[in-house]
Amino acid sequence: MTTATAAPRPNSHRLDSPPPHSHQPDSPPPHKHRPDKPETTKPRRNPPTLLSDPYPTLARMRQSAPVSVLHSDGGLRLWIIPRYADVRAALSDHRFAQDVRRAQALADSRVEGVNLGAEITHMLSSDPPDHTRLRRVVQAAFSRKRVQAMRPMVERITLELLDELDPAAARHTTRTTTATVDLIRDFAFPLPILVVCELLGLPPQDRNLYREWSTAIVTQEGDHTAFQQAVHEMGSYVLAIADQRIRRNDRPADLLTDLLAARERGELTDDEIVGMVALLLIGGHETTVNLLGTSCLALLRNPDQTAWLRADPTRMPMAVEEFLRYDSPICMATTRFTTQPVDIGGVEIPQDEFVLLSLGAANRDPARFQDPDRLVLNRQDTGHLAFGGGIHRCLGALLGKLETEIALTALLARFPEMTLACQEHDLRWRNTMMLRGLETLPLTLNR
Repeated sequence: MTTATAAPRPNSHRLDSPPPHSHQPDSPPPHKHRPDKPETTKPRRNPPTLLSDPYPTLARMRQSAPVSVLHSDGGLRLWIIPRYADVRAALSDHRFAQDVRRAQALADSRVEGVNLGAEITHMLSSDPPDHTRLRRVVQAAFSRKRVQAMRPMVERITLELLDELDPAAARHTTRTTTATVDLIRDFAFPLPILVVCELLGLPPQDRNLYREWSTAIVTQEGDHTAFQQAVHEMGSYVLAIADQRIRRNDRPADLLTDLLAARERGELTDDEIVGMVALLLIGGHETTVNLLGTSCLALLRNPDQTAWLRADPTRMPMAVEEFLRYDSPICMATTRFTTQPVDIGGVEIPQDEFVLLSLGAANRDPARFQDPDRLVLNRQDTGHLAFGGGIHRCLGALLGKLETEIALTALLARFPEMTLACQEHDLRWRNTMMLRGLETLPLTLNR
């Protein structure tokens, strides 16, 4: 589950580390690095390799310094932490705050026109005590027991979607058939969004509308009009459904009913209900969509690993953990800011600075993982950070893994052979460095 909060957009800039601080051989090394005026460049916009393969750049960042500095499109300075040990520690460090309203006020005092998504209030953009109150309302719905109880529902939706992809199933024949599909559009997106719709009690027929809102919110460009329109439309939509339920005294057993009950108890405001639905709706499908796409691509690139997995489908839970590490669906954790100076490996990040924790870089750190750029489905050195950590660890982690395990197991069983239906260099990636996912994945499925 990812965030419905916007963030400064570093994706149009190179993520190169600032040059190391140099000094004459006879000079003593500095006690603290304070790159308050880091050297930066104005690179070309949207380098084509950065979205398709960010890992060489992230590796250079890890190797060159414990902290790198860049400027967002709007000119906001961002400090990026790329090393596993530092990222893991920072995820639980209260000195890195996530209060989006305070963050927006801080950004407004620095530059104009940067939108951090303060219009949406939810637990991922809040710190205690608000975070504790908001998370308590929904956390029971994502317990291990409740998630396992969703297995039949996820399996049913998965098989229904696969039947739609499978010409043989449609003709009730066992003959060999071939179909060309866009796996993102036809399978990876509808599966988690339909699950979330059942969980929340939202109309599944509006799923393309939810996807439009999600894309506008998480991949916003410099013009924030689309973001603001999506937030407004989503808020009006959710509250209209809520009002209709109240008028009809309609209380089905779903999360929206739980949220409305919490409002009646004075535990949630209307804005918080909208924010919670936005987080669960957007976050509840974005991670799984991206993970399913990159996992299938990784299997196509690594036929030896695919053969290992096909030989024993019960290995799928272990494989999903490696897919999460290898190509983390959330590349950068939600933007934080420092509430006091923080030392990271001898580099001091001053107070009131914006910080990005690179989950993608951390999960490829050779100091933590052996041969980290290789997909190893039976990897023993586990412990990825794909779902974050600390109090803000992804609430829907168990559900996302369950969906992925069921979906990939069924997909591989139904279609023994899958091949790319395009050249790999023609694949299009989501235009954001916060998320890591494909826009489309054309496949030829052979049954």
